Amino acid sequence: METAPNYLDQIEKLEEKFTQINQKTQTHLEGLLWAKPITYWDYIQTDALLSLQTQRTTLPDEMVFIMYHQVNELLFKMILWEIQQVAYCQDLTTTFFTERLNRISRYFNMLTTSFDIMKEGMEVEQYLKFRNTLTPASGFQSAQYRLVEFASTDLINLIDHRYRENIDRNTPYEHALEHLYWQAAGKDYKTGEKSYLINEFEKKYKKPFLDFMEEYNTINLWRKYKQLPSEDQQNPELIQAMRHYDKTVNITWVMGHYHAAVKYIESVPGTQEATGGSDWKKYMLPQYQRRIFFPELWSDDELKNWGK
Repeated sequence: METAPNYLDQIEKLEEKFTQINQKTQTHLEGLLWAKPITYWDYIQTDALLSLQTQRTTLPDEMVFIMYHQVNELLFKMILWEIQQVAYCQDLTTTFFTERLNRISRYFNMLTTSFDIMKEGMEVEQYLKFRNTLTPASGFQSAQYRLVEFASTDLINLIDHRYRENIDRNTPYEHALEHLYWQAAGKDYKTGEKSYLINEFEKKYKKPFLDFMEEYNTINLWRKYKQLPSEDQQNPELIQAMRHYDKTVNITWVMGHYHAAVKYIESVPGTQEATGGSDWKKYMLPQYQRRIFFPELWSDDELKNWGK
């Protein structure tokens, strides 16, 4: 049998690879004799993915609703994967930073345009029936989206505006968590007590949230930007990428979500709540919450008119 030109070179590299981890190359090569060839469905885990959709009703459009939100969660995972690469990069360059931010913005662009799937892809009558079986669950309870926020900016930029004067970088993480902007959406406005929605949310995610807040305190996207040399911080492509990401997440995507919600929640007369019971307009509209990841990159006028 004729040996391929690079065969011996590849064997040499394998020897080097396995020697470094104290493994025998021959053992791994023999293992290849018995290994099954990979297939698309095994690699993607298609069967597992397609078994994760469980309806609570017999209404067909509920399946659209379930799959749509599962796709969202996969995209959030992709976004967190990209942010992690920037956060843990030891020799960060403006090119790498900019490319990853643009990737993340493209994922959020997908999320924004995909709201048409809900807005135009479900019958209002069906939604109004199956939504009552979802109470008190809410998209508010997407933990991954909260992680995206924590990984993007300093906690002070996520604190409810009413409490920012008394909170700084030395504030204990648990105290900061109690004053994040979304806490207001999970409290009973009459009693000030936390709703079932947020109590269950925190029961499951409070500890992971606190750990993640501490982990990203000095390596979130804003901190990584500020750690760059002064000259790199003036890079126009990087600044544009950061501004675009900020606007895409905190205005464009939010408004896409808002307009989809309006169609269904306001399709019946009277004052309507989201499934989680929150004052959804004040929670969602950018001009109320003024979520801004990188406020120093915007002018005073832009900040004043944020989301309008």
